[in-house]
Amino acid sequence: MPKKYVAAMSLPLFSLTAGCADADPAADAPLVVTSFSVLEDITAQIGGEHIDVQSITPVGAEVHEYDPTPSDVAAATEADLFIANGLGLEEWFEQFVAHGEAAVHEVSDGVETLPVTAIEGHPDDAGDPDSMPTDPHAWLSPTQAQVYVENIEAALSETYPEHAEDFAENAATYREQIEAIAADATSRAGEISEEVFIVSCEGAFSYLAADLGLTEHYLWPLNAEDEGSPRQVEAQIEFVTEHEVPVIFCESTVPPGPQEQVAEATEAELGETLYVDSLSEADGPVPTYLDLLEHNIDAVLSVHE
Repeated sequence: MPKKYVAAMSLPLFSLTAGCADADPAADAPLVVTSFSVLEDITAQIGGEHIDVQSITPVGAEVHEYDPTPSDVAAATEADLFIANGLGLEEWFEQFVAHGEAAVHEVSDGVETLPVTAIEGHPDDAGDPDSMPTDPHAWLSPTQAQVYVENIEAALSETYPEHAEDFAENAATYREQIEAIAADATSRAGEISEEVFIVSCEGAFSYLAADLGLTEHYLWPLNAEDEGSPRQVEAQIEFVTEHEVPVIFCESTVPPGPQEQVAEATEAELGETLYVDSLSEADGPVPTYLDLLEHNIDAVLSVHE
């Protein structure tokens, strides 16, 4: 079962984004609030028409250090359930829900956690995995995503037991869709004979790298004190040059400037934007979580196919 505690709001609440379920919730559907848009969509797909799902962090915002403001006021005080990632992702969330009554489920509970990949010689670590922070971005792995689905189904069924059968059916369908993405990605990666690199801005891809046997490098690890410092850029340039990495990437919620410097210095191509902490708008490339998985995997693997 997902980690759970009872909490509520100490701050005025915020203008929240609408859920992305295929079926529109009923007008009187109960409110479930998630910490960011990826969890919003997963929850909406499982909850279907029985719930109204809204995200605290708006689309396009970086979730780690999001700073909710009273001007974002919304009706989230009516929420029955709050869903968060956990693993230290939402630095602000505990304070946000500190004085209320809605149950909070951390839906990464049960994930086989990994540290941010430790890279020998990187300016932000000594190459010792034990010295690296836990990577909270487990949802980027189709394998670990199954834990999220199980935990969200359990949280919804516990809160709204009258709809548990529908939640189970929706979750089963959703698992199959994720499994199909995972199987295709594994097959594609297995047909590539050369080393496949995922060279990013933030060290957020440990779980996806483990799934597909990728070699990860990054400018900065999770929540680094310096992000895109000259030393980090230099280390990335050295890695890309040494390994002749053809394409490098940056994420949608962080400034690409430092990675653009790496691309210019190495003549590597700056590839498609990867999506980590946020979905795109509805008319963008990743309006759903399944789109996010497929987009990131294709961006990385297609370079070597």
